[in-house]
Amino acid sequence: ACPSPSRSSRPGSRLRLDMAQPVVFADPPGKFSFPGQENKTQAYWDEIDAFKESLRRSEGRKLWTFYDGPPFATGLPHYGHILAGTIKDIVCRYAHQTGHHVERRAGWDCHGLPVEFEIDQKLGIKSREDVLAMGIGAYNDECRAIVMRYSSEWVSTVTRMGRWIDFDNDYKTMNVEFMESVWWVFKTIFDKGLVYKGFKVMPYSTTCSTPLSNFEASQNYKDVSDPAVIIGFPLVGDPEGAMLCAWTTTPWTLPSNLALCVHPDFEYARVKDATTGKVLIMLKSRLTALYPAGKQKKSKTPLYTLLGSVSGEELKGREYEPCFPYFKDHRERGCFHVLADKFVRDDSGTGIVHMAPAFGEEDNRICREAGLINKAEGIVCPIDANGRFTDECPDYAGMYIKDADDRIMENLKAAGRLIDKDSITHSYPFCWRSETPLIYRTIPSWFVNVEAVKEKLLVNNEQTRWVPEFVQTKRFHNWLRDARDWAISRNRFWGTPLPLWVSDDGEEVVCVGSIEELKALSGRQDITDLHRQYIDEVTIPSKEGKGTLRRVDEVFDCWFESGAMPYAQVHYPFENKEKFESSFPADFIAEGLDQTRGWFYTLMVLSTCLFDKPAFKNLIVNGLVLAETGVKMSKRLKNYPDPMDVINEYGADALRLYLINSPVVCAETLKFKEAGVKGIIRDVFLPWYNSFRFFVQSANRLERDVGAEGRFKPDLNLAMSSPNAMDRWIVAAAHSLISFVRAEMEAYRLYTTVPRIIEFIEQLTNWYIKLNRSRLQRKENDSSVEDCMRALCSLYEVLILVCKLMAPFTPFLAEYIYLQLAEALPEGEREGSVHFCMVPEALVEARDEAIERAVAAIQPVIELGREIRQRRKIPLKVPLPELTVLHKDAQLLADVKGLERYVLTELNMREVRVRRFADAADMVQLRAMPNHNLLGKRFGKDYGKWQAKVRELSHAQLCDFLETKTLTIDGEVFDAEDVLVQSEFIGAGEVYESAASSMKDLLVVVNCLPDQEMLDEGTTRAVSNRVQKLRKESGLQVQDSIEVFYRVLVPAEATQRLLAAGQHKSAADAGDEAAEASTEEDAKALEAVIDKMSAMVAKLIGKPFLPARRRLLGAVVLVEAVRDVDGVVIELVLARETAVVDAEAIAAKCGAEVAGLVQQFFDAYDPTELKRALGASGGKVVFRLDGKQLELECGKDFTLSSLL
Repeated sequence: ACPSPSRSSRPGSRLRLDMAQPVVFADPPGKFSFPGQENKTQAYWDEIDAFKESLRRSEGRKLWTFYDGPPFATGLPHYGHILAGTIKDIVCRYAHQTGHHVERRAGWDCHGLPVEFEIDQKLGIKSREDVLAMGIGAYNDECRAIVMRYSSEWVSTVTRMGRWIDFDNDYKTMNVEFMESVWWVFKTIFDKGLVYKGFKVMPYSTTCSTPLSNFEASQNYKDVSDPAVIIGFPLVGDPEGAMLCAWTTTPWTLPSNLALCVHPDFEYARVKDATTGKVLIMLKSRLTALYPAGKQKKSKTPLYTLLGSVSGEELKGREYEPCFPYFKDHRERGCFHVLADKFVRDDSGTGIVHMAPAFGEEDNRICREAGLINKAEGIVCPIDANGRFTDECPDYAGMYIKDADDRIMENLKAAGRLIDKDSITHSYPFCWRSETPLIYRTIPSWFVNVEAVKEKLLVNNEQTRWVPEFVQTKRFHNWLRDARDWAISRNRFWGTPLPLWVSDDGEEVVCVGSIEELKALSGRQDITDLHRQYIDEVTIPSKEGKGTLRRVDEVFDCWFESGAMPYAQVHYPFENKEKFESSFPADFIAEGLDQTRGWFYTLMVLSTCLFDKPAFKNLIVNGLVLAETGVKMSKRLKNYPDPMDVINEYGADALRLYLINSPVVCAETLKFKEAGVKGIIRDVFLPWYNSFRFFVQSANRLERDVGAEGRFKPDLNLAMSSPNAMDRWIVAAAHSLISFVRAEMEAYRLYTTVPRIIEFIEQLTNWYIKLNRSRLQRKENDSSVEDCMRALCSLYEVLILVCKLMAPFTPFLAEYIYLQLAEALPEGEREGSVHFCMVPEALVEARDEAIERAVAAIQPVIELGREIRQRRKIPLKVPLPELTVLHKDAQLLADVKGLERYVLTELNMREVRVRRFADAADMVQLRAMPNHNLLGKRFGKDYGKWQAKVRELSHAQLCDFLETKTLTIDGEVFDAEDVLVQSEFIGAGEVYESAASSMKDLLVVVNCLPDQEMLDEGTTRAVSNRVQKLRKESGLQVQDSIEVFYRVLVPAEATQRLLAAGQHKSAADAGDEAAEASTEEDAKALEAVIDKMSAMVAKLIGKPFLPARRRLLGAVVLVEAVRDVDGVVIELVLARETAVVDAEAIAAKCGAEVAGLVQQFFDAYDPTELKRALGASGGKVVFRLDGKQLELECGKDFTLSSLL
């Protein structure tokens, strides 16, 4: 058999040969586009319906439950979404690949402020009245229309990121089934007595006209500048007209003042202001707030006169005049008196607090305890839902509260009440949706009584696993410990309505838990939607004779809906009851750190109230992704690259791996750098891809060289039984990696898993392949076919394992490489996707701790040897006489000696010696370093004396210490933690160079003086380097059949050739430093070295290396160039091997015409394929010519190589 011609035009001949079997693997491209291949892989997944196919295959396996927190589709996905989505995808893929059935439903948060705020902006809606005038139905229709505005962009981005999630079977919080389950959740909690209506001071958004929960308010703090004023409140009946001085940063609350509060135990000063003559009362220790020390120093006279002091208890009950007369009738209730409470602080303000119970939680409590207000009446709140003053304050009616600050201060100044005016910069909560300042105001709301289940929440938190753990045990635990009742109602329109129908007097309350229940209670059978416009008019007859019950005005906080998603997404308990109950709590959820007080909290609260158990078992918390400068990413500032631009430039896999191989998976912040994504390509993907490509080239090359015997077939047993230590090591290391990945992923520790896999890829590329390159390529019979096959089987096994382990992390690249490698697998073992494969189990028989230990021993030796060469500027091509390894441990030294051939090869050494510290006093001196932290604490002021004693320990004493790990000095016992032992080379520095490990417990010493033979070898390697670079520059592949011819040029010809090639100024383009002009003697010397060492050059380049005179006349020249070697110029010619017919021999057999046809036919064939065919047929080619058989023998009838 012979290969078919490689040229498109075959001789129109009467000759015919059979087609040969193609090689196992398609050759991977040299230039590889990761984003481009990802698009092809996505198309392949679409073609085979990969995600749904994986679900079909896993039906019947153990169910593994995942909850996807619903995002809003009113905005585009950003890096925070991509990060959380990547973490979810990784863990879900891994769960699938470890034998589980993993349903992954996408969800959408459709209700709430984000949607309403968009519509308010669009329609110019400024108040609640505007919505009512428009009509709730029309308003909600507008909201519904934009809910899924960017859903297609979400689907596109999520899909492009390689995340597998079911968008076809998604859930939406606005679907009636979802809303009905939310009703059931609420009714269940209501029936348990955990819901009540109350009046509380709550964070309130005046822009959105709704209260927020405490955890919403805590999400968005900003530094703001506010007025800081001291206001005078005259004491009624004081003979000197003394004024109580209260400090506030919210002048707009002063019209609502009902009391002042002091600390009963503090001492208050009564002073007379030197400038105004006014008598003022304020906390004595805070007089500096009004009279700063700097101001006093500049004044020639005292700023005030101290008249006396009074305790807070004495001030309690004193009556004062309010700033404004609007609510003077409240004096009858006991208002406008001084109250006392220990909440008053002495670190800011004046020690006197102005009380406006409608706008402060402590104000409300203290005034309520004093009887000034109660649940139903007495609270002064002269602002409307939009934060504007009502007619109760006629001087400011219609003004927005913050806009009224200046006018209020002006009026107080005119009235002589403004004692001091300043400003303060402090951290203040903003509305997370509208980005406007929140206020705190007392409003009626429906609450979940979280405080009643607080202890259960803490217990349930302990039943979950958080990664990282500190978020659970610190941040979340503290939040639960201090949890307050949760306000779940919102005075809005687009949301799930509270299912509460009440009588006009508020005494009869009916909570509805389903559509059927509402139909039965109301008598209405046309209820198909639960939004406000459909049910606000639905009434329920009273069972207590109270007339008609009507639904309350509020809707649910959208956080209540997201917290109810485990039940509502499956329409529990109306459907899927058994399935849900068998799979609850969820095995896994993941979101960002900001959800600690958001979704994580609401999930825990509702599941505890419903079932007294957590909603999830395992949770990964990611940190925040910031701009490169460390500030928040901002669309306005454009301080971050568009995610799709990054994906299109570097690929989704690179972005995924960059994000998860960073501190952000440990709940820390990540300063996003595009260069970091690019670095993943350089440092991880290219080495991984090139390892795969190198394997394919090597496997194909073996088959082309030796035929059927070299056709690759995977054989794990062949790899594990290999007598080669490096084969056994890489397989053992791979199975150690499997054990590690399984253990760490079982604990959801992505932050340890990913670096370990990346480290293994580095071990594979920079150690295994590098140390076994010649075996894998079988250069000039450097190894037997069997040895090469063992190496290939080892590398194949590892590459397949890496694909399976990396599949959850980098799904695209793992898929591409797996599908190429899977071509060698038997049909029954080959999967249509790596994502259909299970994560392999670690094989006990593949593990080899001894060989892993031994390789770990030689790696630092080799690295230190490289460091020494670099320091001495001795190129690796020049062999060196000797390397000595010094260490305390005989086992480590034995391991190094056992693998010394790899040290010799990698460092180009003639000999490796090993010596224990105890036996090498002529080369090494051990020195003791006391552990300052431990011994300093131990000996205190005497440490200096003991430090000197430790440093005086001799080499012999320290050798003994390294063996026994303990020593005694003057009765004091020291162990290995107390004393560190470091090694130092003491040999001849002109001959030897040393390098030590970071702990200085390993010392490597190299003899750096090569002899002439070694220098000649260095020259030989320089020549081979020029050839290899020329081959690469010419675009030739390793498997290309070529011959290399050389000629050393005399100086005159060399100069002419260099000038012609434009290289005269820098002939050393191959990397060596330019040398001085060479002489004829230099040229002869180099020619003599090359002639002597040509066999070595041929071995190094894996191709024939011959003098120019040996080139056949029929050889096709591919490239011709001149290159510098140690200052001498040589001519290199790369020629294609060509079959040259012996025309006389063919003519004698078949005639002259046939000889010409045979030569044409040989010219049409790729020599590599021809050589493979010759290898398989014993060096003979059989033709058919006009029906007659013609047998030709290589070496007699034709010649294939200049070597023959």
